Amino acid sequence: MKGSDDYSKAVSNHYKQLMEYCKINQERLDRELPPPREDLNELLAERGVSRRDFIKWTSVMTSALMLPPMFRPALAKAAENFSRLPIVWLHFAECTGCTEAFLRTSYPNVADILLETISLEYHETVMAAAGHQAEQNLEKAMADFKNKFVCVIEGALPRGLNGQYLRLGPKGKTAIQIAKEVTHKAATTVCIGACACYGNIQAARPNPTDAAGISKVLGISTVNIAGCPPNAVNFVGTLLHYLMFGGMPPLDSIGRPIWAYGQRIHAVCERRAHYDAGEFVEEWGDDGAKRGWCLYKAGCKGPYTFANCGKVRFNDGVSWPVMAGHGCIGCTEPGFWDTMTPLDGTNRRRAI
Repeated sequence: MKGSDDYSKAVSNHYKQLMEYCKINQERLDRELPPPREDLNELLAERGVSRRDFIKWTSVMTSALMLPPMFRPALAKAAENFSRLPIVWLHFAECTGCTEAFLRTSYPNVADILLETISLEYHETVMAAAGHQAEQNLEKAMADFKNKFVCVIEGALPRGLNGQYLRLGPKGKTAIQIAKEVTHKAATTVCIGACACYGNIQAARPNPTDAAGISKVLGISTVNIAGCPPNAVNFVGTLLHYLMFGGMPPLDSIGRPIWAYGQRIHAVCERRAHYDAGEFVEEWGDDGAKRGWCLYKAGCKGPYTFANCGKVRFNDGVSWPVMAGHGCIGCTEPGFWDTMTPLDGTNRRRAI
């Protein structure tokens, strides 16, 4: 009993110290960050999100970030400061699918509204500027917010021919040159999607452009929001953690936030009971498929994949691939185009 009491006291003291650190960091950010571009409370009211809904959302996000309820007010304050955090968003070798996933939201939940208020100082897909004007915007953002902005990168970096497979902008710089310049002046670097994290399909065999993820090419530490595409909730939650504590959340061995990528898809899958019962879909359209049985024998990579897709889901939280009837393809794992294929059919990996 005494050991249990000592542990409880240690945990309580830990979170009290963490809360104090959080308050100090948020006070520092209040002094250093630019004024908010949007009043979040007014925006929520305009979109029909009640104060009760906002409080419920803060409870969910606090829990998702593996923090106790005492941090809900701090998370609410971080949400209110979301539009104050300067973001420089770079595009390299990719399909822009990650940006599309964030833009194509329809139901105005809090996470979607936060993404609308985000202070995008540079983003080639959504900004009106082009050519020299766009280049000037990038240079101005790096100068005005040096060591304060978050660099978000979408896409892999081709290394072949000294990076000449990908040149960008009016000055014709290689993607590697631009990435080095911007990340060097950023407070931190966040990789969005499997391409930026690990190279994705650009790096799949035979990889003619010698493409690779940002961390591997630049030799820097990055926060990897993996997925093809990733869920916007994982991006929002990671930035909220930064606004609360002045740093990124704990990461796993390949740079992914543990709060979002700490469990296997298999562990939280709604079809897990069918796996345990030995009830499998043997082929598409069979009786097992109609009954919602486990998709492992149909190629599901859930047992080998770490992500929270089954919890946060996609399409406004309505569904996700396994729920819709297709197995997980393992898109949050490095090199999945090579290691997880064939995406349908028998799994090459037998043991779980």
